[in-house]
Amino acid sequence: MLDENQASELAKFSDVVSVFECQARTLHTTRSWNFLGMEKHEGIPLNSIWNAARFGDDTIIANFDSGVWPEAKSFSDEGYGPIPSRWKGTCQSDSDPNFHCNKKLIGARFFNKGYGILNATFNSPRDQEGHGTHTLSIAGGNFVSGANVFAMANGTAKGGSPRARIASYKVCWPVEDRQCLDPNALAAYDAAISDGVDVISVSIGGEPKEFLRDALSVGAFHAVQHGIVVVCSAGNFGPTPATVSNVSPWVLTVGASTIDRDFTNFVVLGNKKKLKGTSFSSKALAFNKFYPLINAVDAKANNASSSDAEVCNERSLDPTKLAGKIVVCLRGVISRVSKGYVVAQAGAAGMILVNDKDNGDAIATDLHLLPASHVTFNDGISIFQYIKSTKTPMACISSVKTELDVNPSPVMADFSSRGPSTIEGSILKPDITAPGVNIIAAYPDEIPLIELQVDDRRAPFKVDSGTSMACPHVAGIVGLLKSRYPKWSPAAIKSAIMTTAKTNANNFNPILDFTGLKATPLAYGNGHVDPNNVMDPGLVYDISIDDYLNFLCARGENAIQINKLSHKLFVCDQSFKVTDLNYPSISVTDIKTGPVTVNRKLKNVGSLGTYVAQVKAPLEVSIAVEPSTLQFTAMDEEKSFKIVLQRSGKGSQEGYAFGELAWSDGKHNVRSSIAVNLGK
Repeated sequence: MLDENQASELAKFSDVVSVFECQARTLHTTRSWNFLGMEKHEGIPLNSIWNAARFGDDTIIANFDSGVWPEAKSFSDEGYGPIPSRWKGTCQSDSDPNFHCNKKLIGARFFNKGYGILNATFNSPRDQEGHGTHTLSIAGGNFVSGANVFAMANGTAKGGSPRARIASYKVCWPVEDRQCLDPNALAAYDAAISDGVDVISVSIGGEPKEFLRDALSVGAFHAVQHGIVVVCSAGNFGPTPATVSNVSPWVLTVGASTIDRDFTNFVVLGNKKKLKGTSFSSKALAFNKFYPLINAVDAKANNASSSDAEVCNERSLDPTKLAGKIVVCLRGVISRVSKGYVVAQAGAAGMILVNDKDNGDAIATDLHLLPASHVTFNDGISIFQYIKSTKTPMACISSVKTELDVNPSPVMADFSSRGPSTIEGSILKPDITAPGVNIIAAYPDEIPLIELQVDDRRAPFKVDSGTSMACPHVAGIVGLLKSRYPKWSPAAIKSAIMTTAKTNANNFNPILDFTGLKATPLAYGNGHVDPNNVMDPGLVYDISIDDYLNFLCARGENAIQINKLSHKLFVCDQSFKVTDLNYPSISVTDIKTGPVTVNRKLKNVGSLGTYVAQVKAPLEVSIAVEPSTLQFTAMDEEKSFKIVLQRSGKGSQEGYAFGELAWSDGKHNVRSSIAVNLGK
């Protein structure tokens, strides 16, 4: 605890890397791997990365989150051999005699500075919230057959690297608004580096700050400096533009999108109109039985406002008007599940949750307390119009069914934070998108699934959504790549994942946003992760630590700060521009003043051959690649090229326009998204 003068004095010491005020961070699945092509109904295909990478055997994946529930079956060590000798970590369980690590969960630590007087739960790596257990099992959970949530979505649960060793670093605590404090995250980075991990999955974030004034960014830099790949969630503040977090160029930032599975039910109105909704309610109404239907506003309590009643706020509804009826509630103000509790307490038989205009088609699958269905804004309008059209409105809600092979998939999640980066526009963020909607994974079976005091439902698995779920999907895939190519740099692994990503859905059309419109790289970065193709990217955009330091120099960071960060005397290359960082995607913030030249280089990690540049440019931009052909005659050979972008003189679009560059040898397609800010 320092005042400003003490902090200023401390910063003068030569062995102090940086001083910044503590920031509180917040916490930002088993069909997934089938959807990603790593397994099929009939088994694991021959080209699956699981086969080539031995299921991530002995890769060590760390998770910075709310801890871990060691008793979860996903963390069983059945069939595991000795712990790798390079592991230097520990199982910090002295104060919790029931907490045990094993040959699968090989380490667990907790970091609890900054919370004042602590109770016993603050002295254990045990997960008291469920978030950390869920995310860690997605990244590296073992195979668990018969996984389901209340008999829905039955299947075999497993992580991306199911044979990896895993370690939990508890940095988040159940304290309102102060869940994940910077000092604990920094301490976790130091520990994980010393412990010998290969991958760090970080499903936490906050408001982005300058790279060297952001604790998560500084900690991640040190990890990358030691050859560790750091994977971070993009944040859950979408679809608002410029909300993406964890934007440092040395981390892999992951957005969230859907898989090809829905949990579907239907609302059937008395006029026979059938509306598709979603729910994860464990209760159902009588089959094909119609119930009286009422708008929540029409069930308003005498002392309540119409605005409270329409959103089914607490104590806003009259039980005498609701008994035995299906009530229509508008989304907003209180949580979706809380609305269900309010109407159930008032005696309603069921609930139809309708979106407001802002939420549009973005419906959410929730574990409701009563039979319920969440429908879109337009379907909500149809329901309200029907209620007004008759004196005796009726409706029924069907039971929930698991729907597979949903088309199109993926679709960008509404909540997934969007670019551009508010810190450095020349780095396109997020980098990638991955499954993050309705993901089933392990959960502590002694903790209620829903944060409602009246709801005590428990299960060993839970369905959840967020970029927090997308992040460990990619961390698990990184674990496979580390097993396959242990000598590849973090940047090379990141490049392989980005340049092999897909921009088309399973219907072969472009990935859509939740609105039904075509999604852009500001939502998905370089595309949707494609695990089986990352094994053979052909070429990679590699980045050295010195490249990152030159990037910081070009952004105006002072030499003293850079030397402290890197622990060495570094001389900046004065010719280096921020656009010269060898990033796998390309972002240009301004071409109004003239042509912009972007320099890149590619390293051969595949077969020898000749690659030809293929460019798709937006109408308003002219894009030239020089040279347009690269010939590789040796492994690890590097070739440089430049991209010149300028106004074409055509079109009238404002804001961001998008294109792509792909290098192809007939077998590999090394693709980069291009984003250009045209201005107004």
